[in-house]
Amino acid sequence: MPESRLTDRFGRTVNYVRLSVTDRCDFRCVYCMAEDMTFLPRQQVLTLEEIARVARTFTELGTEKIRLTGGEPLVRKDILELVKEIGSFGLRDFAMTTNGSQLPTMADDLRRAGMHRLNISLDSLDADKFRRITRTGNLSQVLDGIDAAREAGFRGIKLNTVVLKGRNDEEVPELVDFARHKGVDITFIEEMPLGQITEHDRGEAFCSSDEVRDMIRQHHDLVPATEDSGGPARYYRMPGSKTRVGFISPHSHNFCSTCNRVRVTVEGRLLLCLGNEHSVDLRRVLRGNPVSDDKLQQTIIDAMDLKPERHHFDLNGDVQILRFMNMTGG
Repeated sequence: MPESRLTDRFGRTVNYVRLSVTDRCDFRCVYCMAEDMTFLPRQQVLTLEEIARVARTFTELGTEKIRLTGGEPLVRKDILELVKEIGSFGLRDFAMTTNGSQLPTMADDLRRAGMHRLNISLDSLDADKFRRITRTGNLSQVLDGIDAAREAGFRGIKLNTVVLKGRNDEEVPELVDFARHKGVDITFIEEMPLGQITEHDRGEAFCSSDEVRDMIRQHHDLVPATEDSGGPARYYRMPGSKTRVGFISPHSHNFCSTCNRVRVTVEGRLLLCLGNEHSVDLRRVLRGNPVSDDKLQQTIIDAMDLKPERHHFDLNGDVQILRFMNMTGG
């Protein structure tokens, strides 16, 4: 891999890109999107060929890690062709975030196409509660997907749980035990204030990573892990288990000082920070320069100067970021 040519004004090297392949999803999770969503018209969405060009250009600039996100990436038509192409770039880490609904039939194909790791969202082990949080999700389908992923032999599988007080916080110990039983990692995530929601009060539902850690410590010892995941999670190990427990804490322990990542939305907006609106329009560059990627490369390099030092999330009810998480890429 070439050494990264992407460094921001604060000396942080950017070597990790999250690429959204769709804003569409077969779930309507309460913390991610509204129940009645209007999705983007097709012409505003990057083609798979354009997404591959962006991925290749970032790789040539020294990116070592690419994660495909959505919406739900596996509902995008011909997604396996994109996975196959990016899987040939020689990345150190190639991953996908998915809700797991399509994995019963697609896990094997994804692994064969070159995907290294999966993050699978799992916010409850109770079918009714799972349906209330996802609005449309079928828990048994996702559990089958987790098993299919395990059997497919991915390098790593991690469960992601967004913890909401009064909704699923009492399930934290059960979710840890489930991860231990399945031999996979699990990360607990503080809800991020993206998009205007009416379904719950974010301040009242907020559950900090410290609170979650205390719940787990009533059942298991947690020892800080020494290895770096290359992402925002802080990991712990439990004696007698290979399962790691991670915490992503955008509110209580923000991870801005070590931020090494940027996002590209499905519209082709290069987002320099999840919690700010600093962005650059890559779609215009892609479509204005269909043959050469030189302008695209230079635009990405120049964009690093826009990366802010940190985000400022709060819980007072004001929505600073109007785009929903499905628009951003998970």
